[in-house]
Parts: sequence; structure tokens; C-alpha cells
Amino acid sequence: MSNIFKKIDSSHFFTFLFQSSRVINILSMLFFVPVFLNNVEQGYWFSFISLAALIVIADSGFSTIILQFAAHEFAFLRFENKGEIIGDQEKLNRLASFFFFCLKWISAVIFIFVPIIFFIGFYVISGKNYDISWKIPWLIYVISSGINFANNSILYFWEGCNLVGKSQKIRFLNVFINTIIMIFSLYFNLKLYALSISLLISSIVTLIVIWYGFKINIVSFYKLYKSYEYSWGKEFFPLLGRYSLSWISGYFIFQMYTPLAFHHYGPVEAGKIGISVTLCSGLLAFSNIWLYVVTPKINMLISKKEWKELDNMFFKNTFFSALTYFIGIIFVFIVLGLYKDKISLLQRFISIKGMFFLAFGWFFQLIVNSLAVYLRAHKEEPMVLPSIISAIYIIIVTYVTTLYLDFDYIFLGFFTSYFLGLPWIIKIFTKKRKEHFNII
Repeated sequence: MSNIFKKIDSSHFFTFLFQSSRVINILSMLFFVPVFLNNVEQGYWFSFISLAALIVIADSGFSTIILQFAAHEFAFLRFENKGEIIGDQEKLNRLASFFFFCLKWISAVIFIFVPIIFFIGFYVISGKNYDISWKIPWLIYVISSGINFANNSILYFWEGCNLVGKSQKIRFLNVFINTIIMIFSLYFNLKLYALSISLLISSIVTLIVIWYGFKINIVSFYKLYKSYEYSWGKEFFPLLGRYSLSWISGYFIFQMYTPLAFHHYGPVEAGKIGISVTLCSGLLAFSNIWLYVVTPKINMLISKKEWKELDNMFFKNTFFSALTYFIGIIFVFIVLGLYKDKISLLQRFISIKGMFFLAFGWFFQLIVNSLAVYLRAHKEEPMVLPSIISAIYIIIVTYVTTLYLDFDYIFLGFFTSYFLGLPWIIKIFTKKRKEHFNII
């Protein structure tokens, strides 16, 4: 039992370290981008980030499925002292086979979607005539996003194998390198190249570290993979199909605002949207440490049908996630309320009214995401219909808002969607929990 707590503590520590580095990265971006880039360049910067997030559509829940499937197979395996995985041979064969199945799928996604994302971004951004050197930085950034997608997907596999601590150390290294290079590149006036070069170098270094960090297991997996055949498609693709609808909807729910603002209002307003969204999403990611670190454990407890321990772990960590975010966002409002008119850098953000719709919309999303993690850990995706309807509602309301209301109301559709969607999602969660897990 003491070993279990040590692993959990180690996982929490390195997850905290990684998420803290993400916060530092975001804070660095929030400070240095307004300092070294003008309003127009800031708009291009955050439009790059939002457009490259189209990789979420390519992902379509793939990363979550990787973690889930790996965790369910690894539940009956363990690591020996030398770091090799041992245990039930059939489970070990399946795990090795699934790893290389994932590599093939990752390669296909990158080959198909990276060029598509490049041309979509090129079309959107080229619609504005500003004297900004953006074409080469955009190309580099899209390619780098593809490499980063591969890195993240592979690390999700190892997190499913309960190597959360080791994976988080690598993620921390990635963000640390990215942040340092980004700051120095901005300082030396590399403009938009600072965004693309920092991601390219950090992604390549991370890929190398992943290879050397898991080389023993990968080589061992390859030997098993060559002598074992299993068709993962029959389990994988039906679940991916259900997840993909939620993930595609998720892009429009969370990432469409900066490109939309770029098109309707121009790069200056897009920059305000982008930097504000970055602040709130960064705070949410930091708050989700509590739940993120135990997600592999949640999958394992489900595989072992240990329902009581599962519930205790889930509800406790969800509460701490929500509390962390709420405290953080209250602090943000205090700072904006006291200093927005006094500090020029804070004027690069949207108004306090607009921030209210955005920030508390993300708070509701934290609750929805927590419930989704619990249900998806059972290899189910009951959130498809709510996600699709929310996306349609938000797209319509946001578009109408850009036509008839002030810029401050651009997140009105996002915020109000939870008044309709959250009760529905809670009802689904309660029903599924009782039906499938015999919990009253």
C-alpha cells in the first residue's frame, strides 16, 4: 500500500511540475507577447494557435482512447526493476500490438491532416492585408504541431501504463524548452518566428527524449508485435467514431472565437480574444491537475470493478479541481478590476464583461469535462448528442452576436449554452452511473 501512495505522490508532483510550467509558459506569453509584438502581430500569434488547434479534429478523441485502452490492458501487468513490463502474457501481447497500432494511426493522421490544416489557415489569414511576415512561420508552426501531436499521443499511451510521473517529466521538459526559446526569440525580435521555432525545437527534442526514455519497452514491444496479431479496429474505430463527433464539436465550442474575431473584427480584436482564452484555458489546465493525475488509476479501478474506491477518488479530485479554478478566476477579476485601466498590458485583454462570460463558461466546462472523464473511462461516449447540440447553439448565437451585439458579447453563446447543457449532462451522468455500475 505504501508503494501505491509513493507512486501517486510522485505522479502528483511531476504533474504539478508540468502544469506549473504550463502556467509559466502562459504567463510568459501573456506578458512578453504584448511587450514585443504590436496589436496586429498579437492577433496573428493567437490566430496561429487557434487554427493549429484544428488538430483536435484530427485527434477526434484518439489520445483519450489510447490512455483508456492502454490502462485497461496494463491493469494486469507491472514493471520489473529493470523497467520492463511483465505479467499476463496475453495482456502483454495485446499491449504491444496496441502500441504499434497507435503509431500507424498517428502517422496517418499527421500525413493527412497537417497539409489540410496548413491550407485552411492560409486561406483564413490571407484574407487580411497587413504588412506581416506570416507564411513561413505558419508553415513551420503547423509542421511542429504535427510532431507535437505525435509526442502527446505516445505519452498518453505510457500514462495509461501508469507512468504518469515519467511522462509528466518529459512534458515538463517540452514546455520548459518551448518557454525559454519563445522568450529569447521574442527578445531578439523574431516576431511570429518565436512561436513556430520554439514549438519546432521543443517538439523535436521531446521526440528524441521519448525514444531514449522508453527504448527498452519499445524494442520489447516490437518483438512481441512481430509474432502476435490482433485486429484493434473492431474495438477502436466504433469508439473513435463516437468520440470524433464530440471532439469536432469541441473545436467549435472552444477554439473558433479567435479566427472568427480575426475575420469579423480584425487582428487587434482577435489578439484580445486569443490572449484572454489562453489565460482561462491555462487556469483550467492547471486546475485539472487533481483529476488528470488519477485518470489512469480511474481506468484501472474500472477494469478491476472497484467501484467504491473509484467514486471516492473521482469526487474528491473533481472538487479540488473546481475549487482551484474558482479561486484562480476570482483573483483574475480582482486584478482586472483594480488595474485594467492603469496598466497598458492589461488593456490587451477583453473587457471585464466579456471576461465574465468567458471565465465562468470555462468553469462550467471543468465540471462537464470531469463527468466526461468518468464516463469515458468505461469506454463509453454518452456526451455526443449534448456536444453536437451545444456546438450548433454556440455557432448560431455567436454568429448572430458578431452581427448585432457589441464585441463584449462574443462569448455569450458559450456561457449560456451551459444553462441548457449542464443539467442535461448531469442527468446523463447520474443515469449511466446507476445503470452500468450498480451505484444508487
